[in-house]
Amino acid sequence: MNKISTLAPRQYTHPFIFLLLIIPFGVASGFVGVTIVYLLGRAGVNPVTIAMLTGLSLLPHTIKFLYAPLVDLTLSRKKWFVLASITSAAGIALLGLVPATELGLPWLRVLVVVGNFATAFLSMAVESLMAYNTAPNQLGRTAGWFQAGNLGGNGLGGGLALVIAENTTYQWLPGLVLAVICLLTGIAIRYTTEPDGHLPELSHDRQEAASQTIFLTVWRAAARVLLDLWQVASSRRGYLGLLICFLPIGSGAAGVLFPLIAAEWGADANDVAATSGALSGLLSALGCLVGGYFCDRMDRKLAYSLFGLAMSACAVWMAWAPHNLMTYYIFVLCYGFITGLGYAAFTAVTLEAIGTGAVATKYSIFASLSNTPIAYMGLINSHFYEKSGSNAGLYADAAMGVAGVLVFLLITMASRGLHNRYMGRL
Repeated sequence: MNKISTLAPRQYTHPFIFLLLIIPFGVASGFVGVTIVYLLGRAGVNPVTIAMLTGLSLLPHTIKFLYAPLVDLTLSRKKWFVLASITSAAGIALLGLVPATELGLPWLRVLVVVGNFATAFLSMAVESLMAYNTAPNQLGRTAGWFQAGNLGGNGLGGGLALVIAENTTYQWLPGLVLAVICLLTGIAIRYTTEPDGHLPELSHDRQEAASQTIFLTVWRAAARVLLDLWQVASSRRGYLGLLICFLPIGSGAAGVLFPLIAAEWGADANDVAATSGALSGLLSALGCLVGGYFCDRMDRKLAYSLFGLAMSACAVWMAWAPHNLMTYYIFVLCYGFITGLGYAAFTAVTLEAIGTGAVATKYSIFASLSNTPIAYMGLINSHFYEKSGSNAGLYADAAMGVAGVLVFLLITMASRGLHNRYMGRL
């Protein structure tokens, strides 16, 4: 009697799990980008020096494609997550012990870099699990939940930590509270499914197993990683996705300015904590969910471009509007919501382009490129702010965003013509 074998339907992880798992990544970013930036600004530290610190925090994420193969070739994704989660929490707690002053800058720089290496490994583990545990027609939805956790965590790391810092004499308390939150959200790793290992399996036959060497195994695994990368880079969808990540579209870099220019709008520490922290985090998370919804219903790269133009428009309107507390709240929160739209679109574009395989390495290349404009736009915005005032910083952010969209659209149209011409010859 013949037995008919059927494959069990694949079980995908609910996107809310990825919201929880990526929270430590956002918390670390918000703690530096909002709380420490505000405290350094109040202590009289030069704006460009502060921007350099935030840029330094992006360094591990900008070059993480260099060490991303470790996640694909060594431990399981879950083990990498657990190790990175514990290290990230410890780094955040230690960061809270250092005074946010000129004297504390050397230690801040060291801890910011080390801590962000840990969160880089954490994010790579989560991204890899996400790529394997998401249905192809749900990429936008999952991207929205994932980035909602990122930006919501950013609000926690910025807003909650700043409120605690302003209302306690215990300097270490904000960092400790954030570290505990990061460890608790990490429990959700239990509800993910570990993907098949990227390493090729060794033969169970004793003679074949004896002939295989560690070198050969690693070489084959590395070859598969390189092949995955080539397949992405050589496809039109892949190289356009890589290009859009490098351009200054939807970077949200003006967010670094908001704590620095708050006093000009009549905002104090509590206002900064509310806008760049809690409220902005909630609206950014909502923007992620809305952006993810639209990314499953239209071209994802087009959505990314439209959201980038909306961000530029918001920055210009903020510069034009009266500089008072009400408009500060309106435009910072509006900018936060649009940032959520853009971040969701970026993740959807990336998941669409990379597929599965060596996910940590491929996603890291996209994420590294996307961190590049955040870093250089933060320096550009801060430079214009220091030289010519807050409006100049906002105009710089808007102009670069529009320029990035125009460059992308021109290259997209040119590549479409070349692609059609090539296909017509076949």
